[in-house]
Amino acid sequence: MKFVEELVVEELLPTLRSLLAGDLRKRGLTQSEVAQVLGISQSAVSKYAHGDVATNDRIAADDRVQELVTRLGDGLAAGDVSPVQAMVEIEILIRELESPGDLLATLHEEQVPELGEYDASFRVHDPESALRSSERVLSSLRRGLRILENASGFAGLIPAVGSNLVACVPDAEGVDDVAGVPGRIFDVKGRATVPGEPEFGVSEHVATVLLAARRHGSDAAAAANIAYDRATLAELDAAGHELAEFDESEDVESSVGAAISETPGATVLYQTGAEGIEPITYVLGPDPEAVADTIRALV
Repeated sequence: MKFVEELVVEELLPTLRSLLAGDLRKRGLTQSEVAQVLGISQSAVSKYAHGDVATNDRIAADDRVQELVTRLGDGLAAGDVSPVQAMVEIEILIRELESPGDLLATLHEEQVPELGEYDASFRVHDPESALRSSERVLSSLRRGLRILENASGFAGLIPAVGSNLVACVPDAEGVDDVAGVPGRIFDVKGRATVPGEPEFGVSEHVATVLLAARRHGSDAAAAANIAYDRATLAELDAAGHELAEFDESEDVESSVGAAISETPGATVLYQTGAEGIEPITYVLGPDPEAVADTIRALV
C-alpha cells in the first residue's frame, strides 16, 4: 500500500529541490547560500548538484514544475520571495498535481494499479477547497505586489489615500473574502512601500468596489486603485480597456453597479472626485498579476 504523500516525499520534493538547487547555483549562489535558502544541509546541496539524488524525469519535465522553479529561483535569489512563501507556492502546485487525472494522481495510479479498479469516485485531494482557494489568492496577490514594487515609476501613480491591490476567492460575498495589503501601499520618498503581507479582510474600500462590480456582472477577481489622471485614462483606453465612470459621492454599491450595467465589459472604473473625496481610478482584472501588469505598462 502506497499513499500519494509518499510520492510527494520520495519523488516530487527531491526533484523540485534538485532543480531549484541547480537553478540557484547557476545564478551564482554559493553552496552555503543555496542550503540556507532551501532549508537543507550543504551536503544535501552537494548531492543534488552531483546528481546523487534520484529524481523523476516526468515531474522534472512538467511545464508547471519548470515554470515554478524558474519563478522561485528568480525570487529566492533576489530576496523577493521568502522560504515560507516558496513553500506555500510549492504546496499549491502539489495539490494541483494531485488532482484526479493530473500528474501525481496518474503516477500514483500507475504504482498502485488497484486504484484503477476501485469503483467509487477517487479524489486524492480537493484542490477547490476553501483553504486551497485562499492559498492561491494570497500567492497570486504576492506575485502581483512584486510586479508593482519592481515597476519603476509606480510610486507616481499612488493617490494621496494610498493604493491597494486586492483579490477575492471565487465565491466572494463580503470584504472578509477579499485579500489585500494591510494599511495600503504608500509612496515613501519616491518608492512604493508595501507595509505587510497580504491578508483577508484588511481592505474595505477597494474590496467594496471589486465586490460591487462582481455583483453586477463583472468577472473581475482582482482590482487596484491608482491616482486619477485624464492622460492615464486615455492611455488605458488606447490599450483596449473599457472605461466607465461612477459617482463615489453616492452609494458605492449602486453607483458602481450602474456603471457596470451600462458598460458590462468595463475593466477601468473611475470617479472624478467631490468635496472631500479624492478622484481615483480603479483597474480591474482576472487576477492580481494581470492588474499589476496593466499598471506597470503605464509607468
